[in-house]
Parts: sequence; structure tokens; C-alpha cells
Amino acid sequence: MSTATPQKFEFQAEIKQLLDIVIHSLYTHKEIFVRELVSNAADALEKLRHTQLTEKTVADDTLELAISVTTDDKAKTITIQDSGVGMTRAELIENLGTIAHSGSKQFLKSLAPVSGEAPAGQDSASARANLIGQFGVGFYSAFMVAQRVRVYSRSWRVDEPAHVWTSDGSGSYEIEEVSDQTRGTKLVIELKDDCAEYASDSQIKGILERYSAFVSFPINLNGKRVNTVQALWLRAKNEIKDEEYTEFYKFQAHAFDEPRLRLHFSADAPISINALLFVPQDNTEKFGFARAEPSVALYCRKVLIDAQPKDLLPEWLRFLKGVVDSEDLPLNISRETMQDRTLIEKLNKVITKRFLKFLDEEAKHRPDAYAGFYAEFGLFLKEGAAMDHTHKEQLVKLLRFESSLTEKGKTTSLADYVSRLGADQKEIYYLVGPNRAAIESGPYLEGFKARNLEVLFCYESVDEYVMSHVREFDGRKLTAADHADVKLADLPKPEGALSADDTKTLTTWLKATLGERVAEVKASDRLVDSPALALNADKFMSPHMRRMMKAMNKDAADSPLRVNLEINPRSAVMKRLFETHTAAPDKAKLVAEQILDNALISAGLLDDATPMVARLYKLLESV
Repeated sequence: MSTATPQKFEFQAEIKQLLDIVIHSLYTHKEIFVRELVSNAADALEKLRHTQLTEKTVADDTLELAISVTTDDKAKTITIQDSGVGMTRAELIENLGTIAHSGSKQFLKSLAPVSGEAPAGQDSASARANLIGQFGVGFYSAFMVAQRVRVYSRSWRVDEPAHVWTSDGSGSYEIEEVSDQTRGTKLVIELKDDCAEYASDSQIKGILERYSAFVSFPINLNGKRVNTVQALWLRAKNEIKDEEYTEFYKFQAHAFDEPRLRLHFSADAPISINALLFVPQDNTEKFGFARAEPSVALYCRKVLIDAQPKDLLPEWLRFLKGVVDSEDLPLNISRETMQDRTLIEKLNKVITKRFLKFLDEEAKHRPDAYAGFYAEFGLFLKEGAAMDHTHKEQLVKLLRFESSLTEKGKTTSLADYVSRLGADQKEIYYLVGPNRAAIESGPYLEGFKARNLEVLFCYESVDEYVMSHVREFDGRKLTAADHADVKLADLPKPEGALSADDTKTLTTWLKATLGERVAEVKASDRLVDSPALALNADKFMSPHMRRMMKAMNKDAADSPLRVNLEINPRSAVMKRLFETHTAAPDKAKLVAEQILDNALISAGLLDDATPMVARLYKLLESV
């Protein structure tokens, strides 16, 4: 109820300019006004809490510190009320009608180039986007959706009367004294016709849950509390139960399972951070779902800034869920985006380093839990090891593989591999194949097993790409065991092998018989039981890489295939072929071609089996 005649004021010229910017070009999404006004209400309550500690008397001292939001879809209004410090008449004029203490003067000064020429290298849009945001102009966001705003406010000072501030945002405002107001501030927003959706209970509930779920004070929407989940990341770890962590994870990640791993930490230097990170149970990407989007939300003082910040963490950590909160964030004027790229890079560096340390600790102290994590999310670590040069060293230490010395299903690290090396071994060997059985049954492992050389088994399609980018570990080169340049130490010559001269005769004949299909034929130092093996003559494209290129229809995979063929002079097949190549040359030619095709099959390099099938029938005819 009004007790005096309204007094009319003109906005300062700068405030008119500010209003125009806020209403028409500052915010990307209009719904942000709810977050801004609720944040202002929370600030007022926080100030009141401190005032109660320093002042002997405070008006309406028994009022609960809370925020009330009320919607009326028929009247097309939304009301936001707090029981905070409130404002006197002078403070209403000072805070809402002038720029004396709001910081807006500095803001408008920064905007000066926008009205004239932009600074070198900037256009007007980027100039606005790069403004630092501690200006306190969030209140004016209400005019994006309002045709009129009324601000009822009563100061905490006992003898101060209440007032109502009213404006349509066009250039002036009115203030008059009112009665029957409790301490605090109440904003009544009369919505524009095209913004009537913000008078909907469900619409406002969604916005509050998205942006203001962790505000310290109760937020009641039409009498029902909205923010029921606590900001766990700000509490001490020893005070939080596992069930609370799980409840928070399900709320924040919109999940139904329990988290596989969690990391809760805080840091003060080089930047203030409170973080709560979760690893889900499953990697959804491996089920064929779309590429995961960043899911670690960025908060500033418990207010959401960005639910999916793209640069907060490296791309390979996109599987993480959780929250990062920093009080040090300088934001742009609308609090919608980060302004300081250097600072976001610091956040990225600190969080990534801490998470990698956490994984290292898991691997050392809880190897079974880490093995479960790696089975689901190891692909992301491999992506990081290949692409993230900043964290490559830490990531490579976390990689795990089965090997020729481990049991099926058990893995080893590169560090453990190196610890088992003989004094003369300078390389770390690996083989790429679809599974363990395929690698162990192939010819490429024989020579290494005979020399007791450990070989890592790589089953993922990206493993060869990763190994080629990692290149070395602890000074040892990562080398594909099926690479043509691999040199192995000599083994004692077993009895019964073809003589050196006979072997030379056979390899020369094979080269002439197979023609352009082979680049070279020679005796192998790596075969023990198998008759032959094929090695891609192209040093820059392994068999596995060629299969990948072919699957992607790349031109490089369509070039004529030429391989190096290595034969085993100890093999009964080769000794029989040596006898046959002179006694029955036509049959020997069919056998030679079949041996080559068998080797190509083992290498995964046989593109067309049709000629092989026809040849087999011819061989069967001669049996």
C-alpha cells in the first residue's frame, strides 16, 4: 500500500545505454534473467547473514533466510523475493538508477570503442564479449522479458521505511514509499506477451534446477523447495557419505547407475578450485552412441556458468562427469562465458594433472579397480597419449596391454615391460591383431617366443596409431614385431634344414615364380614352425594400417600390394617344395602361390580369395 506520491526520476544517460545493451545484445538466452535475479537475492541474504553478526538490531530478525519465487500464468508475472539486507530509498536510487557504486561506469567505459571504432583486431561484438564481469548489472536482465518491473524493498535498518521502485526500462523510474513490507527485496516482473512462458511453473523450475540448484539458501517455487541437493564439492570429504556422493552423481550426471570412480579435491594455487569428478560405469561411445559431449559443469560460487564447457578439460577426458567451481573466474558482463583464456587454461592444467595423479594412485594401490576402469575407458587414455603432448608422459605410464608373458585377461604396463628387459634389448615389441588367439596362432610371434622376448598384444584398431605417435618409452623404441626391419639374434641352427645353397636356390625360384607379387624372398630368422610369413614391403604402411585405410576407402590402400616373403628352411613344406620345384614345376608353382596366399591371410593382406579357391581345387585334383 502506497503512503506517498510517487517521485519520478530519469535514468542516468549511462544507465539508458546500459539498458539498451542488456536488453538487446548482451545475453544469449533470455532465461538467464532468472539466474541473475536469484544470484542477486542470494548475495543479499549472504550480506544479511554477515550484518546479523556485526549489528545489534536487524529488522524482522526472525525471518528465515530464503528465496521465494512465485509464478502467475494468468497475470503473466513472476515474483522473486528474498529476506536479505534490502535497500533504503537512497540505495534504490544509487543501485538501480545510477552507476555510482555498481561498477557499471567501468563497464561502459570499456564499451566506448563499441559506439565508435573498435580497438585494433576487435569488432564490436568481440569487444563486448571480452569485458570482465564484476559490474553488478544482472538486475537489468529482467528488462529482456519485462514490460514493467516493480522492486519492493525494505532495509535491514529498523527505522527505515519500505519503498517500491517501478520502471518499464524506457528511460525513467518512479519511487514511492509503501507499507506492509518485510525486510528484503521483492521483484515483481510483468512479462511481455512474447515472454509469457516464464510465468509457467514448470519452465521456471527447469531454469532454477539448471542454474541455481546449489545456491546456499532455500529456493521455494510456489511454496515448494527446488534446491534440495547440496553443493558437495564445497564440503569436507570426511563429512560426506558414499550414498551422498552417489545421489549427487545421479543428479548432476542425470544417471541411474553408481559412479565407477570419484575424485574430490580442492586447490588454492595457482588458482582456487573445488572439484568433484566422477567416472561412470560404462563408456557409452563403445556401444555406438554419439561422441560424448563435455559433462563437467563450470560453476562460480555455486552458480552455474556453463553446463558443457568445451575447453575446461582436454577432449580425451570427455567421459568425466561432475563439477568444477572457482571463485577466481573473471567472467564477461553477462556471466555466460569465460573471459580470460589464460585462466581457463590454468584450470585445465590443474584439473588434468590432478586426475592423472589420481589414476596413477588407483593403478598402484587398487589395480583391480583400475583394470576395470581401463577396460571401459582405456581408449580415451590412448587418444590422449597420441594427441595430448602436454600430458603424454603421464598418460603413457597409464596404458595397459596383454602380452606374451601375461595370462589371458591380465595386462601389463610399459614400465613393467621395461623392468623385465634383458640387458641387450633396446626395443619394446608389440603386435596388432583382433584378439590373443589370432596373434598367438600367427607366424609373427614365433621368433620372439623362441628368444624369450616379450611382445605386447594390441587389440584395438587405434593401437598402431597410438604406438606410432608415442614412439618410445623410457628410452626404448616401440617397434611392431611384424615390421620388415626387425632384426633378431641368431638361434642355434637345428638339424634337418635346407642347406644355405638349397635355400638360396629356392628363394631365387620363388621370386621368379611369384613375380611382381613379391618385392623380396629370403630365409627368415624369426620363423620356428610356420613355413612362411609375409611382411608389407611398404615401410610406411603396416598390414594393420593398410586394412584401416582400405576400410576407410582411402586411395593409399588401393595401390598394388607387394610384400616381402620370408620362408622357413626348416619347414617340411619348404623342403618338399624344394624337391617338387624341379620334379613337378607346374604343381610347385601352384604350391608356391598358395604359400604366399596363406601368408597374406595370416598378415590380413589378402584382398580377394577367389583366385586362391580356384587354385586349391587344382591342387586337390593332383592328390
